[in-house]
Amino acid sequence: MKQKVSRIALMTSGGDAPGMNAAIRAVVRTGLYYGLEVYGIMRGYQGLIEDDIIKMNSRSVANIIQRGGTILKTARSKDFLQLEGRQTAYENLKKRGIDGLVIIGGDGSFRGAVTFSKEFNIPCVGIAGTIDKDIAGSDYTIGFDTAANTAVEAIDKIRDTMEAHDRVFVIEVMGRDAGYIALHSGMATGAESILIPEQKTDINDIITSLKEKERRKKLVNLIVVAEGDDFGGGNEVGRVLKENLPKAEIRVCILGHIQRGGAPSCMDRTIASRMGYHAVESLLEGRHNVFVGITNNEMNYIPLEQAVKMKGTINEEWLNIVKILAK
Repeated sequence: MKQKVSRIALMTSGGDAPGMNAAIRAVVRTGLYYGLEVYGIMRGYQGLIEDDIIKMNSRSVANIIQRGGTILKTARSKDFLQLEGRQTAYENLKKRGIDGLVIIGGDGSFRGAVTFSKEFNIPCVGIAGTIDKDIAGSDYTIGFDTAANTAVEAIDKIRDTMEAHDRVFVIEVMGRDAGYIALHSGMATGAESILIPEQKTDINDIITSLKEKERRKKLVNLIVVAEGDDFGGGNEVGRVLKENLPKAEIRVCILGHIQRGGAPSCMDRTIASRMGYHAVESLLEGRHNVFVGITNNEMNYIPLEQAVKMKGTINEEWLNIVKILAK
């Protein structure tokens, strides 16, 4: 193992995701195991600019693996978009002798790391932490499994009242640019329609289908909508359906930020632990400016610059399965 670094810092950036704490724990304890000094940066890139950096030890990450959110907190940073802000961030790392950076976050966080590393030659390793699962190069991202299961649990409860009242429910789940939560939770709960950003929504086809089901006395119907659906999200879908289906009882439910919180699932805890461990090993081995992913249960290292240019694609087979099973 080529030890190229002696002091590393880590941050969580962008939207929080269940399992981030497990990743923090893994990075800190793996770094300490290899004799590194480990620092935590509070509130992502903004905390880096404001010099909100703390030294961490093994006790710093005790009893956090089961907690949602992130003990390092997270924030958006407009200041980091400016060269002056990034210069200040670099100086704050330099004065502590920090020579490696681990970023736990999503696409926007990785973009920041690419720019920062190019300008100041800071070795960076990314860990994919985003509930949207919208980063190509990994079968999993930290937080997706928990978020999808939270959505499934909520939809199952809503379905009970749907059945009791013979209603059509339009349920909006998170997914501004990617429809994975909608696709997985919709399929798992037997949704009649799933609307995602990756596929153009044909509202007339949905209206026709609901009218035909109304004639068959199939009055209970579930439509799961990703917030980034091109038709405008759950409220807009519900409004148009109400205008065109006056006899139907249509309700709209926005699940919102409930999907971000809560204790991470077993899967999210284990993949976060694996990714955190391998992120530190990657820095020690001199494999820099990559993000750590998992493909076919094997660790996968994708150049950060390549990762931010790629987007995951939804397999057509999934869409076909949803269409057939919804009949």
